[in-house]
Amino acid sequence: MKNIFLTSSFADVYQDFKNTIKDSLIGKTVTFIPTASKPEEVTFYVDNDRLAFEKLGMKVEILNIEQENYETIEKTLNKNDYIFISGGNTFYLLQELKKSQADKIISNLINQGKPYIGSSAGSIVLAPDIEYIKTMDDSSKAPELSDTKAMGIINFSILPHFGNEPFSDITQQIFNNFHQKIVLVPLNNQQFIFID
Repeated sequence: MKNIFLTSSFADVYQDFKNTIKDSLIGKTVTFIPTASKPEEVTFYVDNDRLAFEKLGMKVEILNIEQENYETIEKTLNKNDYIFISGGNTFYLLQELKKSQADKIISNLINQGKPYIGSSAGSIVLAPDIEYIKTMDDSSKAPELSDTKAMGIINFSILPHFGNEPFSDITQQIFNNFHQKIVLVPLNNQQFIFID
């Protein structure tokens, strides 16, 4: 049974997360993967998301999948109660998920029922394909990514920051271009999707 909480910005909905899941969060551990933010210049949202988990009384363990070996990644993801992937560049994130094989480990754990939380790129990457987000994210930051086929955990595609500055024009453009081709779900920064 899957247990998935998808957001544009976890820091904006962390109280909703607390109210939605039927679990006491105090002392629970979360594997926090900030990898998507590595090629980006603006990264304040990573700290905001980390602080949100701490405000919930959770213990945060940072895991940089682009730096660690398979054994460390597998051990860390298995050990902690929750998995979180932050926002940033979706193409770079997918590249590193595939290179490290963390995508396979995370998929297996989600299918076994381990709770997964995604913020922006961390939500997008669960879709069947990430081609649609090219207008928002620079795919040249992932030169080793051979195709845009993503994890395919969900059968729809998240369009984060819908109507929120500085993304309001670009998200509308993506929606107009793709909503008739794929199942596209726009999500503003105050909204979330919970799958259980």
